[in-house]
Amino acid sequence: MPALSSPAPSVAPVPPANRTDGVLNLDGLRAQRPATEPFPHLVMTGFIAPVVAVTARHDFPDSPHGGLVPAPSRAELERGDLDGFTRLLAALTAPETTQAFAETFGLDLDPDALMVTVRSRCVPKDGRIHTDSVTKRLTALLYLNDTWTAPGGRLRLLRSADNMEDMLAEVLPLDGTLVAFRRTDNSFHGHKPHDGVRRYIMLNWMVDAGTARRETLRHGVTAGLKRLGNAFSGKGEM
Repeated sequence: MPALSSPAPSVAPVPPANRTDGVLNLDGLRAQRPATEPFPHLVMTGFIAPVVAVTARHDFPDSPHGGLVPAPSRAELERGDLDGFTRLLAALTAPETTQAFAETFGLDLDPDALMVTVRSRCVPKDGRIHTDSVTKRLTALLYLNDTWTAPGGRLRLLRSADNMEDMLAEVLPLDGTLVAFRRTDNSFHGHKPHDGVRRYIMLNWMVDAGTARRETLRHGVTAGLKRLGNAFSGKGEM
């Protein structure tokens, strides 16, 4: 991910690559019963083991310009040397993870239609109420922040498009917290403004694999342009 800079690799023990055992709590996910109104959704704590959260957060790449950045593909993860962060990505992109989400939400999901993006920082304009695009079928957000005291940056699942206070749930973006919901015409969500670090990995199961590839490319181009713009404005480095 050329737009990101990573810290020195963690030295804490991490589970083997491309394995969900010991990394993801898929049994816990399968045991969840998503709420159905006003749109299918769930909030789960402890989706990843504490040691996984610590090492993934340590190795989480920083994107000083903000914005979503595409994660390495499953094929790239299989070829490369993995640290705590990329080992978590390898587990999240494993086919058995897609199957667990499919079973939980009663959907037929394709692991090749999974788009994974990451973000390390939030800017004040983020969080406006919206629904996801019709090209997305299911969205999951996995947070990696050890503490959270700020009033902003707490995802709210909402009943309407124009009232941030009319919420189903407010989610602290803490280590291992998972939020997942089906895309519907009324799957409104957003959060109050926050400026600063807010780490998460976003999984989007798209309508098909081709759409996932195109949207991943689009996010990569957008991230590159932001990085270039910040370099010219003096806000960041190339």
